[in-house]
Amino acid sequence: MCLGIPGEVIEILADRPDLAKVDVSGVKRAINIGLLEGESVAPGDWVLIHVGFALSKIDEEEARAALEFLESIGKAYQDEMAALAASRIEE
Repeated sequence: MCLGIPGEVIEILADRPDLAKVDVSGVKRAINIGLLEGESVAPGDWVLIHVGFALSKIDEEEARAALEFLESIGKAYQDEMAALAASRIEE
């Protein structure tokens, strides 16, 4: 099963505008926001992430609801968090 996990944008990397630092349930990671081309992404925004790529912007209410649901399903959520932790984007 493939899941998207909500993350809050903390910073857009100045030297790599296609990368943003996000906080995903306390895990801070650099993710690729290149798929969101044409949308403005700024600190405080929420994005839906899958294996290191932001798939779409979502609002905070959607993010909180998604996190509650994901935490309730157990192993699939844990597997997706492990995949996020394992994906590396060079900064």
